[in-house]
Amino acid sequence: MDSELRHQVEDFYYLEAELLDDRKLREWFALLTEDIRYWMPIRHNTLERPSDVTQELSAPGEGYYFDDDIKALKIRVERAYSKIAWAEVPPSRTRHLITNVRIKKDDGKELEVHSNFMCYRTRMESDKDMFVGTRQDLLRRAGGSFKIARRTIILDQAVLDAKNISVFL
Repeated sequence: MDSELRHQVEDFYYLEAELLDDRKLREWFALLTEDIRYWMPIRHNTLERPSDVTQELSAPGEGYYFDDDIKALKIRVERAYSKIAWAEVPPSRTRHLITNVRIKKDDGKELEVHSNFMCYRTRMESDKDMFVGTRQDLLRRAGGSFKIARRTIILDQAVLDAKNISVFL
């Protein structure tokens, strides 16, 4: 793949991480397409070694942490700015780290991109959570940059230690 294109995609992801960490959720929301699907399936432990990671994931309709469209994401973003977002009072402090960005496919209009992430979250005086996994994105070219048209989030952990997932990954 073209190293310039990879650099542009990485810069896009770094901007996204900065917006999320700075709690600029409305600006982050502007990075999404109108037809976005933001999906985080549940991961299951299996007794046998699966040939593919997807065999450890819940299928669509079987259960998930998130399966949001643009309307659901808009509600979540606006709720974060309200006084009734109890899971975010006081607000989380996050640090999103993005690595291993790999462009899998580029048809000229859309890119299929995989990346690894770690989101470290602290709250209150001593609450600490870490979300680690991979993201499989469909990025759509838009005005010299990109917009996120699809995001599948695959957590490494099967059991969450966190009290909630009130942040965006």
